[in-house]
Amino acid sequence: MKYSFVIPCYRSEKTLGKVIDEIQAKMSEMNHQDYEIILINDCSPDNTWGTIRNLCSKNENIIGINHAKNFGQHAALMAGFHFVSGDIVICLDDDGQTPANEVDKLLAKVIDEDYDVAYAEYAHKQHSGFRNWGSHVNKVMTEVMLGKPKELYISSYFAAKRYIVDEMLNYKGAYPYVIGLVLRTTRNICNVEVNHRERTEGASGYNFKKLLGLWMNGFTSFSILPLRIASYGGSAIAFIGFIYALYVIIRKIVAPTEYLGWSSTMAVLLILGGLILLVLGLIGEYVGRIFISINNSPQYVIKNIINYDSVENKN
Repeated sequence: MKYSFVIPCYRSEKTLGKVIDEIQAKMSEMNHQDYEIILINDCSPDNTWGTIRNLCSKNENIIGINHAKNFGQHAALMAGFHFVSGDIVICLDDDGQTPANEVDKLLAKVIDEDYDVAYAEYAHKQHSGFRNWGSHVNKVMTEVMLGKPKELYISSYFAAKRYIVDEMLNYKGAYPYVIGLVLRTTRNICNVEVNHRERTEGASGYNFKKLLGLWMNGFTSFSILPLRIASYGGSAIAFIGFIYALYVIIRKIVAPTEYLGWSSTMAVLLILGGLILLVLGLIGEYVGRIFISINNSPQYVIKNIINYDSVENKN
């Protein structure tokens, strides 16, 4: 059985070598020599691509992929998936926070217990407060929008059977969202508790803008629930407006000389105007993404590939 490690890389010139060393040591300890490591440089501004080239020159089983521009972590994963040849695919981070030396726990769930996907779950997360908040919002979003079971913990460290990855590759949209692709393919998913390390170098690449974009990808690509919520909300506001109109008419009949407030009228107009703009923006987001998909916008653009021919010929 062959294993494929897929690692999106961004600002990891100082940590990537340690992650590779740890993978190699663990595979040697498990007596598994048939594996490959796919490193995707997502147009990192530091010397990450130089580090990847150096690693590839020393190891024929390491494939280096260089993006022409930054497409994001999920697009980088999709790029790596196109080059895997293993029976089990393992995805992890490039910063060393996800322990590669505990990959046997994930593999045991997928191989021995026949789960399709095994996600790492952390008892004590070492992320910053902002990143933990973002993870919580993402958790709620996937539960509400994508139907993720509440007891299931989703992380960037997971192992999946090859057929799951092959099915995910059928998605050709410009905005891939790996969690959504997994959940729409299978529900035979489990968690495995592993340690989560402190970050030794740099900071998380996820800021508020990137997290917001990730959430938008999640619910606009895999759910129409926001549109339904907008429809229900609009219906509810319309009903309330109708009741209020009846109240105004009856009040005018009962007390014709009473002056009705201008401020309350403006408040209603502002609320309705804001709601209309919100719904129009939401519809525009869906339409815009449809337009981009019709124009065949790429998920990623690969500038360079290292060692792929040698790995392909070796297999």
